[in-house]
Amino acid sequence: MNATKSISTASRVIMIIMLGAFSLRAAMAQTTVSAARIMDDIQDGEDIVYENVTITGDLDFTYMDWKIDDLPRRSKWWNSGSNEVDETIEVRISFVNCIFEDDVLAYIHDDPSGYTFTADFERDVTFKNCEFTRKAMFKYSEFDGDATFEGSKFRRESTFKYAEFDDYASFAGTTFNDDAIFKYTDFDRGVSFESAIFEESLNIKYLDVRGDFNIKDMKVDDDIEAKYTSINGRSFTSYLLRSRN
Repeated sequence: MNATKSISTASRVIMIIMLGAFSLRAAMAQTTVSAARIMDDIQDGEDIVYENVTITGDLDFTYMDWKIDDLPRRSKWWNSGSNEVDETIEVRISFVNCIFEDDVLAYIHDDPSGYTFTADFERDVTFKNCEFTRKAMFKYSEFDGDATFEGSKFRRESTFKYAEFDDYASFAGTTFNDDAIFKYTDFDRGVSFESAIFEESLNIKYLDVRGDFNIKDMKVDDDIEAKYTSINGRSFTSYLLRSRN
């Protein structure tokens, strides 16, 4: 009788351990998502909403690898027409507390082909409290909806050069470990850099802001390049002097 009870108890313990191990594996699997899966879902018209996950592989919003083989070859000596290939992202993008282990690309210039691939976003874009461990390239991107990068960390190269934000944008609480580039960037309805930390230089040459420009508690450890910057029609220096009064 005691032996039977012991066997039964041992079986239950083994089953509990096995179920626990299975649950752990399932949880681990759920916290890692491939960039390829996300790209497929975008093409299928599905909104992208993730929280507390790690994304592996290059997240290429331009879909360069999907397109390049079908493009006409450009001559080294004679290139007629535009070399820009644009992708429009029609779904909502939302990442909260996510880690991107590889590049996040809405801009790629492919030297061998001579083509430049870019991506625009029709709906709201959220990268909140995320970590970009490698490149974060949004050069030439157009953001039609709200765009927030609040609390995110840009560990390596990043750029928003020539990007256009049609609605309000927020970079509040962000950290840029490398040079931050907002050269020629347009913010049509205001932008917040409140409490943002720039550990290297901040390039806002030719930046154009209409609406609220919040730089409260912003910290820049190196130079600020602000030639021809326009804040509601005023230079960056004039804006700073006026905001102190």
